[in-house]
Amino acid sequence: MTHSVWQQATFRPPYVLGVVWDKSHTHGGTRQPGLARADRLRCRPSGILWPMPPVVRVERLVKTFQIAERRPGFGGALAGLFRRRYRAVRAVDGISFDIDPGELVGYIGPNGAGKSTTVKVLSGILVPDSGICRVLGRVPWEERIATVAQLGVVFGQRTQLWWDLPVLESFDLLRDIYRVPRTAYESARDELIALLELAPLLDVPVRQLSLGQRMRCDLAASLLHAPRLLFLDEPTIGLDAVSKLAVRDFVRRLNRERGVTVILTTHDLDDIEALCNRVLVIGQGRILCDGSLAELRGRVTTQRCLTVDLEDAGAVVDCPGAVVVGRDGHRVHLRFDPVQVPAPEMISRFVSRHAVRDLFVENPPIEEIVARLFAQESARKP
Repeated sequence: MTHSVWQQATFRPPYVLGVVWDKSHTHGGTRQPGLARADRLRCRPSGILWPMPPVVRVERLVKTFQIAERRPGFGGALAGLFRRRYRAVRAVDGISFDIDPGELVGYIGPNGAGKSTTVKVLSGILVPDSGICRVLGRVPWEERIATVAQLGVVFGQRTQLWWDLPVLESFDLLRDIYRVPRTAYESARDELIALLELAPLLDVPVRQLSLGQRMRCDLAASLLHAPRLLFLDEPTIGLDAVSKLAVRDFVRRLNRERGVTVILTTHDLDDIEALCNRVLVIGQGRILCDGSLAELRGRVTTQRCLTVDLEDAGAVVDCPGAVVVGRDGHRVHLRFDPVQVPAPEMISRFVSRHAVRDLFVENPPIEEIVARLFAQESARKP
C-alpha cells in the first residue's frame, strides 16, 4: 500500500488491533470522568502487544487566576491605586481525562467554564498551578516548541493567515515557521488544496475571502505540517449551511481516514452531534460528564420525544404514559419514558386513540440535555 507524504506522516503504524477496557478504573465498566480509558493495543513485528499511550493525559489539573477588584466610582478608583484587592477564580478545578489516538472528542461548556484555559494549558501557553498534563508524551509548557510542532489549531473567530497576503504565500510562510521539508510540504499542500477545493482561492488576499472560504483555508493551514493532534475552536461559527456541512465532512474524513486526533470546542451542539463519539462536559472548572452522547442523555433523562401531526387540529389529546409538552395547530409534542412504555407500544396506543397524518420519535435536543445538566450541577453546588 502506498500513501502520500502527508498520509505517511499522519499514519502511525503499526496499526491499532483492538481495544481493551481496563475495568479496574471503572464502576461496572462505565466510563468515569478522567479515570477509565480504552487501552488500545499495537503489535510489534514480533507479534507482541503493548498499550498505546494516550495522546493527551490530564490528572488533577488546577489553574487559578487572580482577578483585580475595585469599588465603583472615583473613590474606588483612587483607593485601588494604593491598595488593590484581588479575588481568586479557579478556572480549572482538578480535572482529569485521557484522550486516546484517533479519538474525535467534543469539549463543551458555557462561557467561563474552563474550556479555553484547558486548551491553553494543553498547548503550552499557560502553566497550571498543580496537576499532571502530558500531550504527545511531553509536558507542553516545558517542551513547547517540540509540542506545538505536532499540534494544529483552528480558531473560528481569528485566523493564522496573513491578512494582506494571498493564501498561497501564507502557506509558504507557515512552511518556514514549522520547518517542513519542501517535498513533504508541497505534497501536503497540493493534497489539501484538492481535498478542500482551494485552487480558485490561492491568489486571493485573505482579507477578501468570505468566512466560509477563510475557514477552509485555515483548516488547510493547520494541517500543512501533518500534526497528530488538532484543536478546533468554534470552526463553524458564522458559516452558512453549505460551508458548515463541508467543514464537518472534512473533519470527519480527516479523523477517520488519516487517524488525526481531534478536540472540538464549540457552542454549536449540532457539530458535536454530527461529529463526536465522545463528549467532555465542563462546568465551573470541573468535568461534569465524560462519555458518549447516549451516556450524556441517560445521565440527565431517559425520556423520548413523540411528535404527531393530527388529522383534526382541535382534537383532545389523551394518551396514557405520555405528557403533552407543546402544541401548534395540527402538530402535538409529547414526552414519554421508553423504560416504562416502549416506543412501539406508545405509538400503538396513540394511533388507536387518534387519527394521525404523520408521527416520529426522537431524542430530546442535545442543547436541552446539556442545559439541564448544567442546571442540575448548579443546584447541587452549595
